[in-house]
Amino acid sequence: MTTPPYYGWRIVYALAITQTVGFGILHYAFSVFVEPMELSLGWSRGQVSGAFSLALLTSGIVALPIGRYVDKRGARLLMTLGSLAGALLVFSWASVTNLVVFYAIQAAIGVMRAATLYDIAFTVVAVWFRVERPKAMLIITFVAGLASTIFIPLTTFLVTSLGWRDALRVLAVILAVINIPLHGLILRRRPEQLGVSVDGQLAETSSERPTPTADSTLKDVLRQDSFWWLTAAVALDRLVLIAIAAHSVPLLMDKGAGLEQAAFIAGTIGLFQVAGRVVFVPMLRMLPLTSLTVGVYGVRALALLLLFVPGLGWWLFAGLFGVANGASTLARAALIADIYGAKHYGSINGTVATVVALVQTISPVTAGLMFDAAGSYDPVVVTLFVVSLLATGAMVGCTRRLELLPSP
Repeated sequence: MTTPPYYGWRIVYALAITQTVGFGILHYAFSVFVEPMELSLGWSRGQVSGAFSLALLTSGIVALPIGRYVDKRGARLLMTLGSLAGALLVFSWASVTNLVVFYAIQAAIGVMRAATLYDIAFTVVAVWFRVERPKAMLIITFVAGLASTIFIPLTTFLVTSLGWRDALRVLAVILAVINIPLHGLILRRRPEQLGVSVDGQLAETSSERPTPTADSTLKDVLRQDSFWWLTAAVALDRLVLIAIAAHSVPLLMDKGAGLEQAAFIAGTIGLFQVAGRVVFVPMLRMLPLTSLTVGVYGVRALALLLLFVPGLGWWLFAGLFGVANGASTLARAALIADIYGAKHYGSINGTVATVVALVQTISPVTAGLMFDAAGSYDPVVVTLFVVSLLATGAMVGCTRRLELLPSP
């Protein structure tokens, strides 16, 4: 008798699609709207980018309670309603004329990001997979890594063809048509509800390595120095990533690229994110996860320096920065699962996400204000380079403290 395919893989394929669309519209598309909104509404770079910072803040504030909710009740209803609300908010964004209303909409979009994007998707994967967890996360992030490659050029085309308001309306429809049904029809809470165990037939052959902190409660984790070093490293790295995501197109234009070239280079980062993820998983067989993460953060610092090299340097920046993006996303998800286990993944990851959001919130608006003050993105790039070095150092600190823990 043929064993039916494990249902968890159907969930993975659905999440791969919805994460691509969700990130493309709720995250990467924002940078394309910065300049058109400035010209149309008379707002400054700092005012527009401040709304993106607010969305990051609200996303982080709700991350912990959302993580706890998913640990207890699953993600199906949350991600379905979050997709519906996200589409309505993007549609409302198209009609904005008031800065306060714009900020309110972006704050609400931040909540929907927390309810529908990677943190929740990885919590779902942690419940459905153990042996195959790296492969499942790779599939989702492999496809979602194309979000910027697809949606930055697509959004640029829509803005130039229809104007920024109608472009947002089109994106809202895309978000609703794709993500609502996939979340509502495909997601399930736990494999046991379908009469199977984690990993399907592989459940009895788990090779997950026990760690001294595996399945620790959130209360226990908060007492560990390694957790705070890890959180600092992730937060500082995300600060850099978010600044570039919010300003990638105008930053490259400030360096001398035209609009279409800047959009194309920024979109290319997504292709290299995919490459970074493909390389990351097999490298785990050769290097410890923590050491590999240190190297990833170092690559990001090097990439930023290449922004000062016109032409070829911009493309090398896109390549190295994209590789670091792809690998760092998997690194964060894998580190939390590998060190702390799956039982309290949503709560622990939600705590990290909250701290990360509080730190990264200052990133887009500060970058915008620095540009307004200097009339150039040069001080921004130098500052982000220093922050990348600090993230690398914090990850080294985490590694050393984990090595001091007794073996299980």
